[in-house]
Amino acid sequence: MKRWTLLLLTLSACGPISMETAERQCFDRARLAQQPRGEVILGMSSGGKTAAGIELDISSDYLLGRDPSEVFESCVMQKTGQMPSRSFMQMPGWKG
Repeated sequence: MKRWTLLLLTLSACGPISMETAERQCFDRARLAQQPRGEVILGMSSGGKTAAGIELDISSDYLLGRDPSEVFESCVMQKTGQMPSRSFMQMPGWKG
């Protein structure tokens, strides 16, 4: 019985996701196709020790010069099997 439950849970994870979830995930991917994202962290401890770090996210879509709108659309299609309910530029948080 436990094997069937595990199998059903595994298979359900492979199914389509909601349009809202897909659009949110794909919006993030399309934004990375638009331009890299990153942050620089600088700090100093009370003992006088310094620390620094950098995080940079660059997608292959950006390196290949793909249109962010096309990345968004194809990503949503892949995840849901449907066209997005709105365009990349209509998503909350989009800045041109």
